Amino acid sequence: MTAAIPGTRLSLVVPCYNEASRLRTDAFRRFAGEHPETSFLFVDDGSRDGTSARLQELVEASSSRQFRVLSMERNQGKAEAVRRGVLAALAERPAFIGYWDADLATPLEELPRFVDVLARHPELDVVLGARVRMLGRSIERSSARHYLGRIFATAASWTLELPVYDTQCGSKLFRVDDDLETLFARPFLSRWVFDVELLARLGQVRRERGRPPPEACVYELPLDRWRDEPGSKVRPFDFVRGLRDVLRLRRAYRRRPESQ
Repeated sequence: MTAAIPGTRLSLVVPCYNEASRLRTDAFRRFAGEHPETSFLFVDDGSRDGTSARLQELVEASSSRQFRVLSMERNQGKAEAVRRGVLAALAERPAFIGYWDADLATPLEELPRFVDVLARHPELDVVLGARVRMLGRSIERSSARHYLGRIFATAASWTLELPVYDTQCGSKLFRVDDDLETLFARPFLSRWVFDVELLARLGQVRRERGRPPPEACVYELPLDRWRDEPGSKVRPFDFVRGLRDVLRLRRAYRRRPESQ
């Protein structure tokens, strides 16, 4: 059982797999020092490099107990790492739980904007980061990934029957409520596009509990800054796998016709 951190308002889950060369521990330390109400739970997903040692150094160098590590014996993929991390973070009972990519493609400085949306809008439960290239914003993404992403986003929107722009951005924040543990209670069917499945589950849970649809509680926040960091583990073939899994999810979470 994980011990609750006094005063914790936000718990951020950071899945890690072979991130020793990309883990910017200085950025995490700096943000933690400026935001003592935030705790970080790093999930080491069976890394084979020096990730474990770097995370241990980060924990030992901090006296604030804002950093913890959950180690998985073997690599099970980002979906399971995030799921395990969120369930562990729930033990703290913070107001908000999120997950964030370890390479900080989305800078931590964006996080307060996510919190602000949920704090100002009690009707919202989920904030999704959206990589939208617009004037006045710095979104550095290769053209190939951008256009493949738009194809995938169209397929995801069709599957979810939801006008979502960017399901795959690795920065998301949730309000802790009765639905959250249900969303992460069982393993995801897809380890490639679990973000899409998470939204499908949200729609399913809210229908079953007679609550308004996801359109009423999910907010997409255009990021001010995002950078396609070198060393990404996403490969071109993963795009094909993702589309295949989207079709599986549409069958698994298809809405049943209302009984006459």
